[in-house]
Amino acid sequence: MKDILTSLRRTPYQTSAAFLVLFFTLLLSGILFISLSFIQGLLSYVETRPRIIVYFQIKAEDEEVRAVQKKLETTGKTENIKYVSKKEAYNIYKEFTKDDPVLLEMTSPDILPASLEIDAKSPEFLPELAEFLKNQPGVDEVEFQKDIVQNLLNLTRNIRRTILVFFAYLLIMSIIVMATTTSFKTALKKEDIALQRLLGATNFYIRKPFIAESVFLGIIASICANSSIAVILLSLNSFLSIFLSGLPKLSVNMLNMSLQVWPFNLMFIVVTFGLTTLFGLIISLVASLSATNRYL
Repeated sequence: MKDILTSLRRTPYQTSAAFLVLFFTLLLSGILFISLSFIQGLLSYVETRPRIIVYFQIKAEDEEVRAVQKKLETTGKTENIKYVSKKEAYNIYKEFTKDDPVLLEMTSPDILPASLEIDAKSPEFLPELAEFLKNQPGVDEVEFQKDIVQNLLNLTRNIRRTILVFFAYLLIMSIIVMATTTSFKTALKKEDIALQRLLGATNFYIRKPFIAESVFLGIIASICANSSIAVILLSLNSFLSIFLSGLPKLSVNMLNMSLQVWPFNLMFIVVTFGLTTLFGLIISLVASLSATNRYL
């Protein structure tokens, strides 16, 4: 540790440049991860909003409707199926027409159809489920907004692609800038490197101090970046709680695990800090290795 600190003090400008590059990169990466996780959770929530509503014939019995519901459940492609009976449909109609008693007098539960409201696990399943329902006995009409679902799928697909491209760009540019900064420090010691080579030093022995410096800077930059992210989250939490008060819990799937994104929780914060630190170490290692290769 003493040698690392001594080396860093001898090159204050290069050290400051490397630290600032890492700090702002990790700060932006952490904010980007939180934002992208939130967007992903929001997209996953929005994708489940399109639903299929299937209306049955007036003469269809409850047993017939329940049979169709069981068939849907066995497909494994439905997230939720809500059965709306004739009586419930009448209560809904009564609520909508409470200001017009004439319409209410002309209607009774017997002339209203029972229905099923179906939420799919994925929007891709909606067309298949709609086609399946059209061929079921007792079905009168299947309501499915195909164009809206397709536009939503295209939108979410484009957003995810944009996210991946931007994150890859950030990673590549960070490594390039960090490697360039490390190269400046390595160039100052090129005579020492040449002398070590003449004395029979191995590549790992020569690289070791540069890797140690980069890892040290990566850890310090991660601590500072994570502290800044924590302050930002704390300052925004109350505002977001009010602004997003009507929004349910948002989650994303990560490594076959469901991670709650909103409301913010300890697990999400820990994962964010861990990934930010890991990202900083990867950048430091790759940059130091690529920079020292030039002189080995």
